[in-house]
Amino acid sequence: MSLAQSAQSTWDRWVKAAEVYRDRRQLIILLMGYSSGMPFLLTSAVLSFWMTTVGVDLTTIGIFVLVGTPYAFKFVWAPLVDQLPLPGLDGWLGRRRSWMLLAQAGVLVSTLALAWSDPVRTPWFTAAAAFAIAFFSATQDIAVDAYRIEILNDDEQGAGSATTQLGYRIALWIVDAMALLLPTILPWPLVLSAIACLIIVGIFTTFFATEPQADRPPIASTGAWINQAVVRPFAEFLAYRGWVVILLFALLYKYGDALGGSMARPFYVAVGFTGPEIFGVTKSFGVAATILGGLIGGIVVARYGLFRALLIGGILQAVTNLLFTWQAAAGHDIVVLTLAISADNFTGSLGSIAFVAYLSSLCTSGMAGTQYALLTSLMAFGRTTLSAGGGWLAATIGWPAFWLATTLLAVPGLLLLLWLWRIAQKETPPSTTKEG
Repeated sequence: MSLAQSAQSTWDRWVKAAEVYRDRRQLIILLMGYSSGMPFLLTSAVLSFWMTTVGVDLTTIGIFVLVGTPYAFKFVWAPLVDQLPLPGLDGWLGRRRSWMLLAQAGVLVSTLALAWSDPVRTPWFTAAAAFAIAFFSATQDIAVDAYRIEILNDDEQGAGSATTQLGYRIALWIVDAMALLLPTILPWPLVLSAIACLIIVGIFTTFFATEPQADRPPIASTGAWINQAVVRPFAEFLAYRGWVVILLFALLYKYGDALGGSMARPFYVAVGFTGPEIFGVTKSFGVAATILGGLIGGIVVARYGLFRALLIGGILQAVTNLLFTWQAAAGHDIVVLTLAISADNFTGSLGSIAFVAYLSSLCTSGMAGTQYALLTSLMAFGRTTLSAGGGWLAATIGWPAFWLATTLLAVPGLLLLLWLWRIAQKETPPSTTKEG
């Protein structure tokens, strides 16, 4: 085969892999990802920014971090989302869409309650509204993730996770922009009310979507329901060979990246960048790199398979952390910052797409909400609790060594990945393996 023929053949394979996005279901998943992303910042960055601007003390703002707790414990009520039919809605919309609609209505009402609360005079009411947003948002995530897993085949999960992330990032960008810009011309209650209305996109999508088919046998008794909703999802997961390794992998694959991310903005400030400079780079080049990395990540999964994509993404997201050691040496250099953030966001997004696709492939139709919630709760634990010592580590060893450490902390996850890949190759006949 000539060089030109080889290049054409390679191009044709990439084009064929990219065709996974040419599907009506991907549009639905994009809009559902948008709906999932819309409430996320309301309980974190937007809430803390609002409270700061109205004069709430830092101690109280710090305590308000706890309103996001539902995201880390959503696996607790995920069995209900999987197996409990909602009266009047289940027969009309189906299991997944009925729970989505309930959660979206909850997000809308809770956000309106937050909008018209007063964090200075009635902080507990503000906290209750924010907690309710997080609860309904986490519930929506359970239903949306299960919907995506059940509506797509295994070889489409990479593109599905990329499309979800694209919609999610679009929503984050819009909400962040509204929260940062609109308060200069509108009072906060109107700003937050306007943000609340963004969930209407998700509500329309719920009615427009097609309910996935899932095998749910009839349940004759309470004991049978508990078995189907709680026991069976975990029992089926425990049937995987090396399930302990899978759980450790879910915890550690993104840990180095998450640890670095937890200290990114303090690092930018420490080397001399202002808020507008950070916002300008992260919300332009950073967002563009994240979206591009996600789209290419979906193609890489379709082209090379899950494990190769995980290995490529894992290595790249670890290596690009080293760019921040360059930033530490360069100091206040906006060009270096742009290169570092762009590369880090691109590779982090690519790795995330492969990671989400892999976790999705482990889930069983009909109980995907529970199983996926368990795996992503571990991921959230690594991103939050295990990353809490990032500030201490940076202060102790300095910024250059800190970023080197985040690279090295990716190694355990990569070693677990290689073990899982070897086991998968042994269990799957070479003629049928997706990894080729």
